[in-house]
Amino acid sequence: MAIMMSLRRTASAALVACTALLLPLAPAAGAADRPGPRSTEEAVSGVLDGIRQDPARLDAFLRAMPKGGDLHNHLSGAVSTELLIKLAAQDGLCIDSVTFTSATGPCQGTLRPAEDALAEGDFRTQVIRAWSMQDFAPGPESGHDHFFATFGKFGEASWRHPGTMLAEVTDTMAAQHQSYLETMLTPSSVGVAKLAGEVGFDPDFAALRQKLLADGRMQALVDGARTDLDTALAEYQATERCGTAQARPGCSVTVRVQSQASRASTPARVFAQLLLGMELASQDERFVAVNLVQPEDYQSSLDNYQLQMEMLDFLRPLYPKAHVSLHAGELVPGLVKPADLAFHIRQAVLTGHAERIGHGVDVTHEDDSAELLRTLAERKVLVEVPLTSNAQILQVEGQQHPFPLYRAYGVPTALATDDPGVERIDITHEYVRAARTYGLGYPELKDLARNSLEYGFVAGRSLWRDRDGFKPVPECQGRTLGAENPTPKCAALLAASPKAALEWKQEGAFRAFEASVLHLK
Repeated sequence: MAIMMSLRRTASAALVACTALLLPLAPAAGAADRPGPRSTEEAVSGVLDGIRQDPARLDAFLRAMPKGGDLHNHLSGAVSTELLIKLAAQDGLCIDSVTFTSATGPCQGTLRPAEDALAEGDFRTQVIRAWSMQDFAPGPESGHDHFFATFGKFGEASWRHPGTMLAEVTDTMAAQHQSYLETMLTPSSVGVAKLAGEVGFDPDFAALRQKLLADGRMQALVDGARTDLDTALAEYQATERCGTAQARPGCSVTVRVQSQASRASTPARVFAQLLLGMELASQDERFVAVNLVQPEDYQSSLDNYQLQMEMLDFLRPLYPKAHVSLHAGELVPGLVKPADLAFHIRQAVLTGHAERIGHGVDVTHEDDSAELLRTLAERKVLVEVPLTSNAQILQVEGQQHPFPLYRAYGVPTALATDDPGVERIDITHEYVRAARTYGLGYPELKDLARNSLEYGFVAGRSLWRDRDGFKPVPECQGRTLGAENPTPKCAALLAASPKAALEWKQEGAFRAFEASVLHLK
């Protein structure tokens, strides 16, 4: 599903507004006549270096900078808590005034109407704090436990209006100059759980697959999931007014879906969810990958980790169109026993066929971590890095975070949000954090943004010759990258490849951004 419209005037206005704070630091008129930096990119890097310690200007710079895509995003955790409250009230739900868990009515006893949380006041503040990391301070409850508990509290409010939720998420992305989203959903959740319960588990994966596919039961779930997505997208497009003169910014974002499997569930249910995700990715280009979600440290997740990787090892060759991106290594010492830190990332890649890894925080605790890092670099396995999520859940940040280590070994990385609604952040916050904490320059930040499109699972050939550098394919040489008049051969590639088209568009956005920073209009 490609939801793309021309928003050049809107984007241009936003770019001018965001870069206005940078004006005092831009080169003076006539600077082009004097000796200066060797390239526009170096000049922009100089601007960034000059504002690195100025929070307002740094935020403005990075908010206006093109930032590619978000490859690690859970829709229910991405939407703002305020919208979840609004949806709960709209649907006549209740919120427990003691546990702050959303529920269906009647609203009696400790259950208050969700509508009560619409007005400013103590109840609204308490709900926001319970449903997010707002104002959280570790105490009897850890950041890890509070974070994951939020999903159970707002869960009843988060599944009825996925299109409205997606509209808010993509509007937020577009406002920050992102163009691509891979969000995670759990398709046909009730139906697949019922089917798995009826079929049960069989350690013979081939036999289990045939049982699940028998009599068209799995295909019915596939068809139902596709219909559910059709309904969600109709709500989304209506909310965003896509295709009209009043289209909202989110219509410009290309959206793809990863199918979640709940790793803490029974083996029968996990296998059925993975099979469903593989079937969906084979039949519908909007579904691109499978992923395993839920805390990696839950005992059932730990007990069945190797078994789940073996499931993927069996399924992946049968479904060449399906991609695999796995949460792996979202662990730290003390959260699990040392033995559980030693192999998760390696098994995810070597056995589970993961093309991307989400989090990867415990990499230094893996057996022969240096060899593993070299393997990730050689195989071009991208690590999705949600810095704030790792700080809030695992208390890993700064120099304790492996982000610099991955970069030192040449492992591709991309910044991601994870659950920005729960975390109370946006993607600009992550770029600011990376720039200030790790001293990244403009070229490094630009490469992170490029990676987020290059390693996205959107279909088509890449604009780039290989993943060792951002050199264009022969068809697209001879023109300025991102120009409105590509060569005929390049135009043919862009027309045939959604991936290359996104990358070409981003290169044009980089040129516009750099010109606005340097006043080279």
